[in-house]
This record gives sequence, structure tokens and C-alpha cells, in this order.
Amino acid sequence: MIKVPRVTGKKLVAVLKKAGFIQIRKKGSHCFLKHPDGRCTVVPVHSGEIIGVGLLCQILVASEIDADDLAELLRQ
Repeated sequence: MIKVPRVTGKKLVAVLKKAGFIQIRKKGSHCFLKHPDGRCTVVPVHSGEIIGVGLLCQILVASEIDADDLAELLRQ
């Protein structure tokens, strides 16, 4: 089983921006991010709440980033 790091929505948006994603819009507490190669995802940004493991895995699949890459981006 893969160990997925626990992150808040704000931190996840920052990490995805490091990976090349651009915030295309924001509606309420949800940030819509898109990569120049066509990948896109939505991240809920609720103040101080950690994103659940299931939702985080769905976001990683949609953005085509694995847990190891996420952990590496978090360390940078």
C-alpha cells in the first residue's frame, strides 16, 4: 500500500503549481487547475482542513502525479 502524504488544500495547490499547473479559475472554495499539456483537476481549499486520502488519490490520478512525486515536491 502506498503511503500518501497528508496536506491541506492550500498546500496542494502550491505543490501543483510547482509541478507546472496554472490556476485557471476559482469558484467558492474550489480551485480549478490546468497543466499546459491538458491535465486538469479541482482542489477544495477549506481553511486548515486536511484533504482526505480518497480525494487526494483522485486528485493525484487526475493530475497524473504519483505519491512519491508529491512527497518530493513537498520537500522542495
